[in-house]
Amino acid sequence: MPRTTRPLSGRPVMITGAASGIGRGLAQLLSRRGSPVAIADIDEDGLKETAASLGGPVLTRVLDVRDAADQLAFADEVRAWLPAPLAAVFNNAGVAVSSSVLDAVPEDDEWLRRINFDGVVNGTRAFLPILVEQDTGVIVNTSSVYGLAGMPYQSAYCAAKFAVRGFTDSLRQELRGTGVSAVTVHPGGIRTNIARNARVRKDPEGKGRTQAQMADEFEAITMTTPEQAAEIICRGVERGKARILVGPDAYLFDALTRVAPTHYFDVLSVIVGVLRNRAAKGARK
Repeated sequence: MPRTTRPLSGRPVMITGAASGIGRGLAQLLSRRGSPVAIADIDEDGLKETAASLGGPVLTRVLDVRDAADQLAFADEVRAWLPAPLAAVFNNAGVAVSSSVLDAVPEDDEWLRRINFDGVVNGTRAFLPILVEQDTGVIVNTSSVYGLAGMPYQSAYCAAKFAVRGFTDSLRQELRGTGVSAVTVHPGGIRTNIARNARVRKDPEGKGRTQAQMADEFEAITMTTPEQAAEIICRGVERGKARILVGPDAYLFDALTRVAPTHYFDVLSVIVGVLRNRAAKGARK
């Protein structure tokens, strides 16, 4: 059966996590394409910067995605603001924690889960009624390549992103036969501030690195900019894809977890080591 295309250009969208990174990239891209954009984030200053960079109609809202009641209130605001049917809801806000399971701080894991998973659920539940009433539109939930593969020192992040994947896959099946669809996005390494804003109590690998040094290492091997990610995501939504892989590393993760479902990390660790060595050599030049 051919996929149903979902044009976004010129149609209203809602984006959380829009103060930076992929969320800002999506807002800027779709605004350039003529879409009225409703944007939300807990970072008020970053949200203002994003809004100032947009040339078209914009509705801004300082929002903590963990707050289900406030998500519902924001959905009511968006409903009243909409100049046309809502084309897409991008539940994109996210944070990171780096820790071994042995040394995990429960409060940090809970903080991450409530943003990365509960925030997606809250956003879906708040905005889905609008799309169902219209009988058109797309829920776009951001998971990760860490929602495809479990990675050491990322247990909380992987658990939340696997949960987003399962939740969205289930929703997709519930929406069969309607004009509404659900899409899961799996970004690879994107050049955002997520590593610098992560909660890190100590170097989980015991190497004595600072958080800034670990963030530098992560950013040195990222392969995709937020602007490129936004292009890929919008293209995938418009083509009717149910799952969108973002970046060459995302395709690598996907392939390895299929071919070597219990040994993929052996291969990934070698590749990451090579990339880190190249980045270190480049930094010394």
